[in-house]
Amino acid sequence: MVIPTKINNLFWIEKGKTLATKNITPGITFYKEEIYREDNVEYRIWNPFKSKLSAAFLKGLPLETFRDVYKILYLGTSTGTTISHISDIVEYKGVIYGVEVAPRVMLEFINRVAKYRRNVVPLFFDARNPLSYSDIVETPVQAVYCDVAQPDQTKIAADNAEVFLAKGGKLFLAIKARSIDTTKSPSEIYKQEANYLRKRGFDVKEIIDLEPYEKDHAMIYAVYK
Repeated sequence: MVIPTKINNLFWIEKGKTLATKNITPGITFYKEEIYREDNVEYRIWNPFKSKLSAAFLKGLPLETFRDVYKILYLGTSTGTTISHISDIVEYKGVIYGVEVAPRVMLEFINRVAKYRRNVVPLFFDARNPLSYSDIVETPVQAVYCDVAQPDQTKIAADNAEVFLAKGGKLFLAIKARSIDTTKSPSEIYKQEANYLRKRGFDVKEIIDLEPYEKDHAMIYAVYK
């Protein structure tokens, strides 16, 4: 049974247990995700073990944090699993700028996702240099989503936010603790990175530990002041 949420094209298949997005490209899937059909509509199951944003929602990040978000800068697209679901949510009235620096991964992202979805703009750039793609991204964006496995991942997110994010815009930062420091506990690292964001002008709203879906990972949700 499909239960609507207050977010466009985002649904519960089992209340509080399974999220899914309405597929804007019926018949085309992107990472061998499970498909649910009801009343001739195709829904893509949003696997929390393969998407940190889905995991964050299931661990308590309010769905409403994604309400009225239609223009997004996505840093570290990888092969496009999460961005494909965000693409369903924003539909064709929105746009997602997807930044990826690894050539093989970018090629897979283009061939797997971007070529099928005109609301996804692939950007083959290093997210450490936001000015290098500032003439392509239409500013301001309403959200920055960052998922890069680098020691300076929080700085990368904040630097991009300063260039592209609207005041009052949203930051979704997937923290990979072991990419930052292998000597500290993950909880220490989450607090450390949240404090850094506060110093960079963010109001940190939520720190969501992503266990059991992702080990030593958290999602930080913050608003740019």
